Amino acid sequence: MSEAHEPGPDAALATRGAALAAAVTAAVAPWVLRCVEERMAGAGGPPPPVRAAALVAGADAAADVGTRLEALLAMDVDAQGATPLQVVRDAVRYPTAVLRGAGVAPVARDRFAAERFPEDPYGLTPATLEALDPALAEDALAWGAAKALAHRRRHRNSD
Repeated sequence: MSEAHEPGPDAALATRGAALAAAVTAAVAPWVLRCVEERMAGAGGPPPPVRAAALVAGADAAADVGTRLEALLAMDVDAQGATPLQVVRDAVRYPTAVLRGAGVAPVARDRFAAERFPEDPYGLTPATLEALDPALAEDALAWGAAKALAHRRRHRNSD
């Protein structure tokens, strides 16, 4: 493809953003279920009602994250005031509610985690998008590179 036919950085960012939003949205519901299953593994796994609640919470989380990510990643590069990881981290409330409802005791967390993520008594907050699903690493990296390029091209002469 010749340079004249390549999409500009803003178009590339929009394309990468839409792909990332779709991939993250698809990963959220399985992540919610996995969080609940892993925290309840010592009890033989979640009983059917808790598993059902986790499935509902996962669907709700995916809808919430999907809507928020689509809106965020469709914004102009200079208007994106949050990151996809911040949106995903807000979704920790979904598995947390299921675990609380099931009477699962909070886990011990280090001081940093307790201070930084006070609404996460189960230590579920992902450090990266890849923690949600390893398959997200490539989409997240491609989006980050596209965002950096779009920002650089727009602001390269403003230094």
